[in-house]
Amino acid sequence: MGTVDWFLGHLLLLLASIPYSFLLKNYEEDEDEDDDLSLSTSQLRGDPVQNVSVCPAQCTCPTEETVDCGGLDLHIFPSNISKDIQHLSLQNNQLQELPYHELSRLINLRTLNLHDNLITSDGLPDEAFESLQSLQYIYLANNKLSVAPQFLPHTLRIVDLAANCLTWLYPLTFGHKPGLRSVYLHNNYLNNTGLSFDAFNGSDAVSTLILSNNRLTYVPQNLPRGVVRLHLQNNHISRIPKGALSSQGRLRELYLQNNYLSTDGLSHPTFSKLKSLEYLDLSNNNLTEVPAGLPANIVILHLGRNHLKGLPPERLSRVRGLQYLLLQSNTLTTSEMHPEAFAHLRSLHTLHLYNNQLDGIPPGLPRRVRSLMLLHNQIARIGLNDFATTYALTELNLSYNRLYSAHIHRLAFRKLRLLETLDISGNRLTLLPAGLPTSLQVLNLQKNQLNALSPERLVNLTILKELHLAHNRLKISSISPGTWHELHGLKVRQEGTGRELHNVYSYG
Repeated sequence: MGTVDWFLGHLLLLLASIPYSFLLKNYEEDEDEDDDLSLSTSQLRGDPVQNVSVCPAQCTCPTEETVDCGGLDLHIFPSNISKDIQHLSLQNNQLQELPYHELSRLINLRTLNLHDNLITSDGLPDEAFESLQSLQYIYLANNKLSVAPQFLPHTLRIVDLAANCLTWLYPLTFGHKPGLRSVYLHNNYLNNTGLSFDAFNGSDAVSTLILSNNRLTYVPQNLPRGVVRLHLQNNHISRIPKGALSSQGRLRELYLQNNYLSTDGLSHPTFSKLKSLEYLDLSNNNLTEVPAGLPANIVILHLGRNHLKGLPPERLSRVRGLQYLLLQSNTLTTSEMHPEAFAHLRSLHTLHLYNNQLDGIPPGLPRRVRSLMLLHNQIARIGLNDFATTYALTELNLSYNRLYSAHIHRLAFRKLRLLETLDISGNRLTLLPAGLPTSLQVLNLQKNQLNALSPERLVNLTILKELHLAHNRLKISSISPGTWHELHGLKVRQEGTGRELHNVYSYG
């Protein structure tokens, strides 16, 4: 596996492929909400056998309570729909409006799916919903709405209005709905004026609120008290008003990446009241300092792609449950990282410091860190004690720095008895480093200046599985006899250019 594939795979596994809730053990889900969702969707996907005497043309009616007219290229609301149905699916059609007289008589309707149509605000009569006093799930994503419906039933549990053209919400669109649990408003044109202060009054049970990809300039105030997952990424947010998050004691996941937040836009107590917060993403903003007053229960803290220059000793001291700390793509220097910055992070096992301006190994590394990413810095040497306290390290990436063989102490890796993967590719090494841990399974040394291999540096690496040596200066004559003797099961790739070595050796 190449450097790019290995690293991107590792990063994507952490940040993209696995949802945050999957990373946390014993994570509590809204089981009642999931049960209701699975019930309604399974009914919509039921057996296409017609079980009722009257079913709209082309549609399927798997049960007496369900009508599925999805994906039929309909331009007109279907007639002959029984007033007794509970689940109606009309997604993936060409509907532009819903006739009041047809919709308002479906008084038993629980699920209304209108995803992916051409419905405008003028074509969605507010008064029609007043009759639907059993409605719990409404899906209107990917339509042409410019204004949200003015009145929605108080019985609603899930509302999806994502990917419309919304600029305005009314107080009773989402307000005064005690059973409302999930609201999806991402990919619209909402600004803070269109999201009124009382937009969620009386709807404190909302646990999932998605407002990403809008035009908000500050974090909205008076948000539901029960919100657990709050998505505000990809807006224009430059500040968080004082007290805006002070009532969100149940909040676990807060997504604020890809905004314009600056250190001046945060006050000391901005996050301090969020006692349940476990995931905080502030990446790709304009922060110059680690925010103060971070709550103790954060498990994942993402501060990558900001303008951080250093780490003072006190900013992370309260975050004792932190496991993942992502600080990549900042302007961190070794001299500005205080030796006590990580002192209290006893649970931290993943630390990303790649693509900064480090010229040496940072002091005071977390003692229990298992994965340490230091690639794409300016590190020129590794001293005797740089890794003396990181006994638990299993992955170490030092690729694309400025390391010379003469500047790596021969005992630098002596304490890393659990190290399985070491990447020193893209440096200026002429020799294999001495004293490599016997626990190594993957050693990546490609794109260096290696000109010789001798058995002394490899003799104890008996469980090594991968040794990557491509793009060096090795020749057949520069590999000493017996070099591979103890490396049972190893696959060695030695692919050079020009007059260099072009062979691939496989062992085992």
